[in-house]
Amino acid sequence: MSKSVLLKSSLAKKYWMAFTGLFLCLFLVGHLIGNLQLILKTGEEGRRAFNEYAYFMQQNILIKVMSYVTYISILFHAIDGIMLAVQNKKARPVQYAKNNANANSSSFARQMAVLGSIIFIFIATHMVNFWAKMHFGSIPLHTYGVSMNGEMGKEEKKFYFTHDLAPNPLPVVDEIVVKDEFDLYIKEPSIKVGRGYKDLHSVVMAFFTGKETNGVEGNQYALIAVILYTLSMFVLSFHLLHGFSSAFQSLGLRHPRYTPFITGFGKFFAIAVPLLFAIIPIIIMYAN
Repeated sequence: MSKSVLLKSSLAKKYWMAFTGLFLCLFLVGHLIGNLQLILKTGEEGRRAFNEYAYFMQQNILIKVMSYVTYISILFHAIDGIMLAVQNKKARPVQYAKNNANANSSSFARQMAVLGSIIFIFIATHMVNFWAKMHFGSIPLHTYGVSMNGEMGKEEKKFYFTHDLAPNPLPVVDEIVVKDEFDLYIKEPSIKVGRGYKDLHSVVMAFFTGKETNGVEGNQYALIAVILYTLSMFVLSFHLLHGFSSAFQSLGLRHPRYTPFITGFGKFFAIAVPLLFAIIPIIIMYAN
């Protein structure tokens, strides 16, 4: 009997792979809902909504715990799946005289390890480009311009988008400095006067449009980034086409009454979710 590299019991490994897979499906739904704000809301309204969402995802303690569970699930699901595929390959050092692959498994099932590896690489690069910048990079705080009457006529003044906008917005001036990533202080005396939001929205826009956005330098490889992101979503779709229903089968949740529904919903999920993810950078690139 083949044993998992990370779990002694192959049966426990099968269940854990199924649970982590379904948990990651829930993560995809939550992540998609947040990301759709990039295209469902436009202008300053969309920018504020997405940056508020990003702040909540970074600061909420429950979300932090769930994030670490997600990271562990991704690593376990990917590494153990690859090791299992290698072990299964070694278990049959001699190939059958006649290999009728279609009679034994679907093309999706035969390529799960390869597809999963591609998705893992995509997740790693995606986290470097956005997650790492949000947590460890120097993303500027969200500021917005207001046209006001001045001594020289109409002029635009910038203000920080803060958690408490009223009654006095904080202007972007030398006398106000940023500390601890989000906090705004008056220089002398050192008094905290507000808390801002990192402008992850502008980072995403600059990455996928290639244009300088609110002080964030444009990505010169934006077109390549959009293409690779879209192709990765196609890979995810193929992975989910087999993985979604297989997870329920691994958990023993297959029955003539509800298996057709699980299979049908799995196909819908495997197509709809990656498709919605894929159109986000495409719309961002061509709508900006």
